[in-house]
Amino acid sequence: MFTPTHASWQKVLSDEFEKPYFKSLISFVKDEYANQRCFPISNDIFAAFNYCHFDKVKVVIIGQDPYHGLGQANGLCFSVNDGIAFPPSLINIFKELKTDLDIPIPITGNLERWANQGVLLLNATLTVRQSEAGSHQNKGWELFTDAVIQKISEEKENIVFLLWGGFAKKKGAKIDKDKHYVLETGHPSPLSANRGLWFGNQHFSKTNQYLKTIGQKEIIW
Repeated sequence: MFTPTHASWQKVLSDEFEKPYFKSLISFVKDEYANQRCFPISNDIFAAFNYCHFDKVKVVIIGQDPYHGLGQANGLCFSVNDGIAFPPSLINIFKELKTDLDIPIPITGNLERWANQGVLLLNATLTVRQSEAGSHQNKGWELFTDAVIQKISEEKENIVFLLWGGFAKKKGAKIDKDKHYVLETGHPSPLSANRGLWFGNQHFSKTNQYLKTIGQKEIIW
């Protein structure tokens, strides 16, 4: 429950799980889940890893915090559970998809379908208290997700990294840009999008064009 379950991630991250900061982090998370309402549900904390195995990663999208509203977060960045209204950032992601690839707005905001195709939907912080944005920041999650990004960068080649907004761009410091394809743009939140920093980035079509050039199957967004 408190580490990714798939063997591919266990192998790559086993050293990380033994570090003092990670043990302290998991102790904090267990205490929070025992005494507070936190999201996502405990079985979904590592959903990004459990849906997208290390050996299948083709694309990495980096988010910040899980959604902190009731029933929203499902362990995949920007994704919500079936039947949940789309948050503003997700609405703007789907609008860009419509413009970029003429993909109709879907009926569900659950992005498991992306994860199953090799898109690692990684939040920088994997847990949060209900209605308290950022409440689990600076407890160790950022160190862990930095290590994940670095492992992917070091041990794989030709990964597409989509860095949306200033926070994701900072996380991108761990990426070897000579080995991987890195695309940067503004955050899909209304604050950024309404200032002209999101729409028109064409990240989805650019990702597929790159995957095609290296002989990889394109993502069905």
